[in-house]
Amino acid sequence: MSETYDHLKKLLLEKSVRTGEFTLASGKTSDLYIDCRVTALDPVGAQLIGKLGWKTVRERIQSEGLSIDAIGGMTMGADPISLAVGMTSAMETPEEMIQVFNIRKEPKGHGRGKQIEGNFKEGDEVIVVDDVITTGGSTIQAIEAIERAGGKVKFALILVDREEGGRAAIEARGVPVVSMYSRSTLL
Repeated sequence: MSETYDHLKKLLLEKSVRTGEFTLASGKTSDLYIDCRVTALDPVGAQLIGKLGWKTVRERIQSEGLSIDAIGGMTMGADPISLAVGMTSAMETPEEMIQVFNIRKEPKGHGRGKQIEGNFKEGDEVIVVDDVITTGGSTIQAIEAIERAGGKVKFALILVDREEGGRAAIEARGVPVVSMYSRSTLL
């Protein structure tokens, strides 16, 4: 693997991975808890996520001849990852830069009442992001919000796949999943 991959893996293990007994957002109990926000909100972690994420995204775009307008997902987990990847795209390959958006859990109750904020518009071809997938529920919620707003999800970029059925659930919706790490590669 690359130096970036190894450095980010080490940081994730130090800052984000905990063992014990935990109740997950899905309601399941697990012996493993992964809080990627701690790593993604660390300045070094954000740089590494941006670099590895953009490399991963760019390879997918090039291998499949995709045209991507923007990247984003459900707030809060996806926000720092999407921004790091978008910023890296602008710095490394400005001609291929992708915009960034985020998705609220519910449409805003005032103003324009939007659920998707930032640089997204109807017709955009996008990458949906999630920090961790277990069942895939929050990623599917994001996909549904994007589709309701007229966006087209080309694939999902996941920082860590817990390998507990989330990938299969997302792919059953017709959205391919690309993960930077999985439970087995992280541990």
